[in-house]
Amino acid sequence: MDLSRLKPAKGAVRERKRLGRGVGSGYGGHSSTRGTKGQKARTGQKIPAYFEGGQMPLVRRVPKRGFRNPFRTEYRVINVGDLARWIEAGRLSAEAPITPETLVAAGLARKRDRIKILGDGELSVALQISAHAFSASARQKIEAAGGTATVIA
Repeated sequence: MDLSRLKPAKGAVRERKRLGRGVGSGYGGHSSTRGTKGQKARTGQKIPAYFEGGQMPLVRRVPKRGFRNPFRTEYRVINVGDLARWIEAGRLSAEAPITPETLVAAGLARKRDRIKILGDGELSVALQISAHAFSASARQKIEAAGGTATVIA
């Protein structure tokens, strides 16, 4: 086999379209494959993806409502009743302190989540819970069950 004689398979390589080179080129001495008239037939056509042909764009048609604070702190909300249910199910241990790390290990929160404990549900087990925030009712239920609620700074 002679490597100097290699060439692509027949029909694999095509000549490029030479646009705007007269009638004899086969690609328009007139419109150069762009069709006739209209914005896309002209030179310098840069139409953004969101352009709707001069119609009022969707972004401007939809009303703007309210205010979203970009500096808000978001919490993963966990109820006292959820903790009790997870202890019964064996996903958490009542003897070991409950921290964000133990919740992540149990698959109940994500690594970067800030955790807030809320007071929905009942708690009968004494728990030592560390979280980023507690509601007043959650703190009350935890302490009434004989546990402790520690705020992480």
